[in-house]
Amino acid sequence: MSYDDIIHMKHPTSPHHPRMSMNNRAAQFAPFAALKTHVDKISEAGRLTTQKRILDEDQRQILNRVLSDLLIHKKEYPFITVDYFVEDEYKEGGSYMTVRGQFKDIDEINKRVILLDKTTIPIDDIYHISNSLCKAD
Repeated sequence: MSYDDIIHMKHPTSPHHPRMSMNNRAAQFAPFAALKTHVDKISEAGRLTTQKRILDEDQRQILNRVLSDLLIHKKEYPFITVDYFVEDEYKEGGSYMTVRGQFKDIDEINKRVILLDKTTIPIDDIYHISNSLCKAD
């Protein structure tokens, strides 16, 4: 299809109405952006979160014993598996994550477990930890 007959014509301009600014032209499409926000809110409302589980005294003692064993054997960089709670940024609650890696140390000031790959996990958020030295079940 050839447009030779119109390609060099001047753009039509109304003698009665001024040209619309780019901002006003863009504003014509703003209602579609509102629909996207509404869909996002519906998706967010449907996303489930979990409440943080509180360790009882026995579970806390087991966790402390495992952390002490890890400190004793830290030069061996034992492999560990940690289940811990991650607070949700937008809603009440959060979710549980599992991370596997080699134990490096404990940051006692900030109360965090440090893995060899520099991952850090807040000790207060740990629900369960097991390692290659012993199991904490």
